Amino acid sequence: MKKKYFLLLILSFISYNSFSQENKFSVENTNLYSIEGLSIYPNPVSNGKLYIISKLGLEKEIRIFDVLGKKVFDATTTVKEINISNLNAGVYIIKIKEKEASATRKLIIK
Repeated sequence: MKKKYFLLLILSFISYNSFSQENKFSVENTNLYSIEGLSIYPNPVSNGKLYIISKLGLEKEIRIFDVLGKKVFDATTTVKEINISNLNAGVYIIKIKEKEASATRKLIIK
């Protein structure tokens, strides 16, 4: 009887350990595709202008979502300055994609 419990305990430990290693690996892989040198300012935005720069300075796809997940802004640009004056004050999620890399940040508009 003790052998069965001991075997069950060892199998549980092995499966838990392999599960946690898989999650660790997937978290580390997400950092491989982050945008290098990304800077988004000012945050919070008060004048309707948002500046987005990165080390590579390539074309960026910019999408802004409200807190309910509705897309409220969509643009593809190579310039640093983005005009978001048509957005109401509030909290948003901004997603930026540059080549294969992407980043998601919280954006506050006053």
